[in-house]
Amino acid sequence: MEQTTQTRMLSEPVKSRKPRVHIKEQLTFHSMMVPGVILAIIFQIVPMVGIVMAFEQYNVVQGFFGSPWVGMRNFYMLFNRPDFVRAVWNTVVIAFWKILFTSVLSIILALLINEVRIKNIKKTVQTILFLPYFLSWALLGNIMVNLFSLTGAFNNFLGIFGIKPVYWIISNTWFRTIIVASDVWKTIGYQIVVFLAAIVNIDPALYEAAKIDGANNTQLCFHITIPGIMSMIVLMCILNIGNIMNAGFEQILVMYNPSVYETGDILDTMAYRIGLGIGGGSTAQYSMGTAIGLFKSVISCAVFSLSYFLAYKIKGYKIF
Repeated sequence: MEQTTQTRMLSEPVKSRKPRVHIKEQLTFHSMMVPGVILAIIFQIVPMVGIVMAFEQYNVVQGFFGSPWVGMRNFYMLFNRPDFVRAVWNTVVIAFWKILFTSVLSIILALLINEVRIKNIKKTVQTILFLPYFLSWALLGNIMVNLFSLTGAFNNFLGIFGIKPVYWIISNTWFRTIIVASDVWKTIGYQIVVFLAAIVNIDPALYEAAKIDGANNTQLCFHITIPGIMSMIVLMCILNIGNIMNAGFEQILVMYNPSVYETGDILDTMAYRIGLGIGGGSTAQYSMGTAIGLFKSVISCAVFSLSYFLAYKIKGYKIF
């Protein structure tokens, strides 16, 4: 009888116990999110009502819900503008080169800084590279304009070697180069810190075991360090690719001028000019500016979703 009972007990599936949820503890954690959720609703969710302007002939007096509905007419007019394709191309090209150089150089510099064994030198280099990240483009943009002006420091330096001065900042040949280089200089320090933090989290036992097996520094880098931070590299690439339609509105707005619209006018600055009616005596077209912003947001969301999907399929990596 006992054997039959024991056999029955063993044959019955063991029910997994669900972890107890402490309601008071969960309420405490969720209550900490309330201020952030409220701010997100006020400043991010509620303003999205303004998207309706893209489908209206918006009038300030009539407001969002009183302006005449025009459907997709604003988008049709936008896609037929001669400067629209140029703005899209400039946006993608500038953003692409920014992402490429920032990502590659930040990984290389993080690996090089990690090899420095003198702590004071290591901290000094990190600080120097990270400092520009805290400066606004309102300041840095004016510095760049003065630096690359006809009588700026850069032309004065080249004059020492007998090179004639060039007005770099209004040159369609050099404007993108200045934009990309200055942005990389400003933002690279942040990504270096992110990658260095990922390197610190690698188990030191892996390096010790590899050294015992006779691995040199180059082999340690390629077989332990880089694979160890690969998840962070994938994450940063996903986040960066999601910004492929963000070429840097504040930076370009401060530094560009009508002479470089051909290579420097992006979707954000185009929306700014058209939406507020800046330049050429044009009137403000709020609906057209909103349509440009909505188009850019939809494309950015699609690109981010695609990059996230590819990262999951190729590396099995998930953010959520």
